[in-house]
Amino acid sequence: MILNFAIYNMPPSRLSSRRMLTGAVCGSSCRSELGQFGDEMVKQAGAIAWLVGLAALIAIATWSGWDAVGHAVVTVGWGILLVVLVRVVTVSVAGTGWWLLFPLKMRPRLKTCIALRFIREAANVLLPLAQIGGDLIGAGLLTLYAVPGPLAAASVIVDVLLQAATQFLFALIGLLVLIGLGGDMAVAWVAALGLGLAGAMLVGFYLVQRRGGQRIFHFVIDRFTGDRKWRALATVDAVYHNLAAIYAVRSDLVASVVVHMTGWIFGTLEVLIVFAFMGNPIRLAEALVIESLMHAIRGAAFVIPSALGAQEGGLVLLCAIFGIPPEQAIALSLVKRAADLTLGVPGLIGWQLLEWKRLMPNYLRGTADRRGPTGSRAQDT
Repeated sequence: MILNFAIYNMPPSRLSSRRMLTGAVCGSSCRSELGQFGDEMVKQAGAIAWLVGLAALIAIATWSGWDAVGHAVVTVGWGILLVVLVRVVTVSVAGTGWWLLFPLKMRPRLKTCIALRFIREAANVLLPLAQIGGDLIGAGLLTLYAVPGPLAAASVIVDVLLQAATQFLFALIGLLVLIGLGGDMAVAWVAALGLGLAGAMLVGFYLVQRRGGQRIFHFVIDRFTGDRKWRALATVDAVYHNLAAIYAVRSDLVASVVVHMTGWIFGTLEVLIVFAFMGNPIRLAEALVIESLMHAIRGAAFVIPSALGAQEGGLVLLCAIFGIPPEQAIALSLVKRAADLTLGVPGLIGWQLLEWKRLMPNYLRGTADRRGPTGSRAQDT
């Protein structure tokens, strides 16, 4: 994952270097064959996971009754706009948490990190990719704003870890509140087991970012690339150097954790708003349990694009603990997906505009290079 970030976020001016680095990691003989095969496998797996999730969503909605689900969504009415506003705040808060991780002298503008955070979110929830594809895209786009590639990659890697860690804490709070409310203990035990596994994975992800992980990457690159290893080693070392620099500033890490945690808690308003407009208001503690454990379920289903089906099934289960009917639980999920779509489409458009800005200078430069010799020969004639 770290090497993927490092390779992807090279700026377009070093596109040939990116290709050479890919060759160094894989080897020129296998680059075209394994690269194409791997890309095709990822695309097919993403499409299959998306279709399975969509089928699960349709099955759950059919089981609950389309008319009942539709009626529940309609009753939310203008509340959907409030949910979108809450989402704007939570994504902006997440962008602020990312921004805080950069060293002061190399910190981009706050509005840049917030705008790119919307693009990251849009790609994660709307494209048929695993839910980290948008983070790779965000790291690459950040190089357009004079942020060195290794720093862009390192910042996103740490940001993903802190988001996951604060989501873990948020889910743990939700689990403790569920137990305090005397909720279903079977659900509580399953949630506790899931959180235990998630905690172990978080620790592993953190350790990979430290010196031991760097040694592992050195061993792998040295083992499989031979004489072509130096460019790959330089890239990995640069990323790890920036990771160490970010982790060295404890105050920025703490500030980012606090900001991310604030965003998770603020997002609980989405649940309160939806059920209030449905005429079935719930307590803050109940909304906290539903929101926190729903995100835990989404995190566990990260390989499924947008957690299709998993989110709906999880909400039906969680809402049932508090006597909320399935159609209202699915309506809550659909309202959340409406917010995803409302903010995601502009985010994807913004991404394409930035990619156009990235590629046009190279295209124009290449066109000029092709015309140059022709023009010279014409003048000579």
